[in-house]
Amino acid sequence: MSLHPLNEAEISDLRNQLHELQVEHRDLDLVITHLIDSPPPDELLVRRLKKRKLLLKDRILQLEQMLVPDIPA
Repeated sequence: MSLHPLNEAEISDLRNQLHELQVEHRDLDLVITHLIDSPPPDELLVRRLKKRKLLLKDRILQLEQMLVPDIPA
């Protein structure tokens, strides 16, 4: 992370990225649920989608932390 505060354009860009990742994460959740409920489930595909979902979750958390200002102790 950079040491300088984010400007408005950077904050807006991060919020847009965050929104897109949240939508993709939610969509993956729906797809995984549908695949699991449809017999026979494609286990390999489900595992790959779950792994992608976890990666998205990690990136979402990173972006959220970047958008929260540091609070001095």
